[in-house]
Amino acid sequence: MTVLDSSVLVLNRFYQPVNITTVRRAFALLYQGTAKAIDRRFQAFDFESWAELSAHVHDRDVVHTVSSVIRVPRVIMLQVYDRLPRLHVRFSRQNIYLRDQSTCQYCGKRKARTELNLDHVVPRSQGGRTTWTNVVCSCIACNLYKGSRTPEEAGMRLLKPPARPEWSPFDRHGEVTHEAWRPFLNLADASYWNTELEED
Repeated sequence: MTVLDSSVLVLNRFYQPVNITTVRRAFALLYQGTAKAIDRRFQAFDFESWAELSAHVHDRDVVHTVSSVIRVPRVIMLQVYDRLPRLHVRFSRQNIYLRDQSTCQYCGKRKARTELNLDHVVPRSQGGRTTWTNVVCSCIACNLYKGSRTPEEAGMRLLKPPARPEWSPFDRHGEVTHEAWRPFLNLADASYWNTELEED
């Protein structure tokens, strides 16, 4: 993953977290004047002032352009967005991995996300739906072994029954991607990670 694809916390005008975007998108929003960068002292900067500030700060978290070096903003604030954060945990791949702690729910092994996929406990071929209560993290080996059978049919057991989580990934210990996010994450119980999956 490149720096441009890494994460930036997005705040509404009330300094509440409402989304997570990429550095690439954050720079586009800054350049268009739609957002401002927020520094560690909670000061807001437009694109020009952020670029000027970057010239005077020595930081490893930077993007090199043809003519300059610009520090990556890890928190931005939308200028005209005043909606409140979502109060439910979105049904997304990212949130399923967080709920299951990147652990296969059959063998119990914690794996890198590239070694995991999602499994329908009751297979779709048997009428299983794509919902919080029927989708779990599974390692590739367990998923292949289970195939289109239920856990009982495959002689497998779930570590715990899948359920809709009541936490927000913003508040999970150890899930703060960047230290600059920490002051903003306890302001709202919001979750907006990746694309929401469609429930059947």
